[in-house]
Amino acid sequence: MKMTEIRQKGYKALIDTLGVAGTLRFLQQLGVGYGDYTKERYQWLDQLTIDDFRNYVKQKKVEEQ
Repeated sequence: MKMTEIRQKGYKALIDTLGVAGTLRFLQQLGVGYGDYTKERYQWLDQLTIDDFRNYVKQKKVEEQ
């Protein structure tokens, strides 16, 4: 199942269970996050090679099939 299908089915399940307003309230709780992405991203981006990135993209394409 593709990620878009999973997302659509997830939204439908939430709306069927919580209603539109409840779903929106639930999703609002998930989007905030914490930390300082601008500073922290260098901790993992500096270690990422072009080959690592290429392999990651290839793997994601395989998973979505």
